[in-house]
Amino acid sequence: MPRGARVDIVVPVYNEARVLAASIRTLVEFLSQECPYDWRIVIADNASTDETPAIMWDLARRYSRVQGMRIESKGRGIALKRAWIGSDAAIHAYMDVDLSTDLSALEPLLDRVADEYDIAIGSRHVPRAVLRRSVKREVLSRAYNHLLRVLFRTSVTDAQCGFKAVSHRVVTDLVPRVESDGWFFDTELLLLAEHAGCRIAQVPVRWVEDRDSRVQVGSTVAEYLREVWRLRRTVWGSAEPARARASLGALPNPDSPAAGSSSAGEL
Repeated sequence: MPRGARVDIVVPVYNEARVLAASIRTLVEFLSQECPYDWRIVIADNASTDETPAIMWDLARRYSRVQGMRIESKGRGIALKRAWIGSDAAIHAYMDVDLSTDLSALEPLLDRVADEYDIAIGSRHVPRAVLRRSVKREVLSRAYNHLLRVLFRTSVTDAQCGFKAVSHRVVTDLVPRVESDGWFFDTELLLLAEHAGCRIAQVPVRWVEDRDSRVQVGSTVAEYLREVWRLRRTVWGSAEPARARASLGALPNPDSPAAGSSSAGEL
């Protein structure tokens, strides 16, 4: 895939009037100077009730490469499904609006998908990653990723980091199979992709916690646990992973040692 390929970068937002304009200006400036791809930013508003929609439409008028999308439902998963499935870009990415992940990792992330990986994820838990966050958030994150490794035997080190890119084939064949419309969307997509034999690259990132994040830790943890149980009980006990592998038939058998293995810390 050529490095000038079309890339859509989705920024899901809910009541982010405080940071939206500044973050999009920063992102536009960075991409204009540093990104070798044919990029577009899509702001996906998840039923915000503050000034976020007005700011979004103003940004879309101001910048030719920024597009707004209003969704009358909350949930990161539904925002990504709507934005990605409705796009013909070669590479689909997303990042959190607070820009907690340093943008220097964006080009390596996109390069991995351009180099024929199916998915590339930012990871805070691989060599050369730099992380600044509270002890509470660190313990919760590591415990959650450990739970995933125990229950699903995954090699993914950081399912939750809001900094990912996927190929158009993943959007076409796997994203419609993801049931979660909320925060668990990322985890479910990664687990289905890994079992389908997808190649997943894990890119070390510099990440600083946003102390004013919209994420409600307690309710988010409860959602993750409910969804983990649902996926373990209903999907992993069914033929869904096999159907996913069949839909991506050109990919190697994930049970083979070389197939679908994550490249943690390869950068």
